[in-house]
Amino acid sequence: MPDCAPPLAEITPPAEPLPKHACDTHFHVFGPASVFPYADDRPYTPPDAPFERLRDLHRRLGFERGVIVHPGCHGYDLSVTLDALDRGAGQYRAIALLDPATDEARIAELDRRGVRGVRFNFVAHLANAGWDELARIVPRIAPFGWHVCIHSDQASLEGLLPRLRTLPVPFVIDHMGRVAAAEGTQGAAFRALLALRDHPGAWVKISGLDRTSSSGKRPFQDAEPLVSALLDAMPERLLWGTDWPHPNVRGDMPDDGELLNTFLRLCPDAATRQRILADNPHALFRFAP
Repeated sequence: MPDCAPPLAEITPPAEPLPKHACDTHFHVFGPASVFPYADDRPYTPPDAPFERLRDLHRRLGFERGVIVHPGCHGYDLSVTLDALDRGAGQYRAIALLDPATDEARIAELDRRGVRGVRFNFVAHLANAGWDELARIVPRIAPFGWHVCIHSDQASLEGLLPRLRTLPVPFVIDHMGRVAAAEGTQGAAFRALLALRDHPGAWVKISGLDRTSSSGKRPFQDAEPLVSALLDAMPERLLWGTDWPHPNVRGDMPDDGELLNTFLRLCPDAATRQRILADNPHALFRFAP
C-alpha cells in the first residue's frame, strides 16, 4: 500500500507563457508498479505516477523539456526511467541511481540514452550511498561530462560542500540544499550554499519549496527569501524544477502551477527566466538544439 499522498489532480494554471525550450529539471516517474515494480528494499512506497500523467502536467504548465530524477523506490533498476526517456523522444534527460560497481560500458550506454548524471542521497531516511561510493564512481562518469546530483538537508549540507568543491566533475544541489527557511538568508547552511557562486562547477536547483519551508503551509512563502537571494547571487548557475509528484510530503501537498507562478513572480526579468528555465539546463544536460 502507498505510504505517500498522491499529487494534486487540479493545479493552478501558469500565469504567463514560458520561454521556448523551458525545462523542468526535477521530477520523478513512479511505476505503474504492475509494469515497473518497486524495489523490495525501497525507503517509501508511492502511488503510481506514470509517464502519461507527467506528460499531461508538462503540457498544462508549458514545459517542452524535462529531467527525470530516478527515484529510490525503484532502486538501481532504471527500467522505468529509461522507458520514459525512450518515449520522450529527445524531450527528456535523466539522473540515475547507480551501483558504485557500474562499469564504463554501462555508463556509455546510459549516456547514449539520455542520462547525464548520478544522484546521491545524504538525507538520513533516504540514504542510498555514502561518500566512499560517490568517490568510487566519479572517475568513471567524468569522461562523459556527467555531474553528481546531491540530495542533502540542513544536517548534512555544510559538511558536504567542502568535499564537493574538490570533485573533478560538476555538482548540483537539489531543493536549495533543503536548508531550514526559519533560519532565513543569514543561516550558516544557506550562507554556505550562496558561497557556491564562486565555484564554476556548482549548480543549485530552485525546487522543493515545501521541503525548505519551515511552516509546511502552501504557498510556502517563508521559503521565498531564499529563492530571491539565490536569484540575486548566482542566476547563471540556477535550475528550476517541480519535484512532481512530491513524494514524502510532510505538510501541504504542493500545487505545481502555484510553485511555477511563485518563481515567475520572484523572477520577473525575461532574460533571467530564459537563462534559468532554458539556457542553463540546455548546457548542463546537453539537450539537442
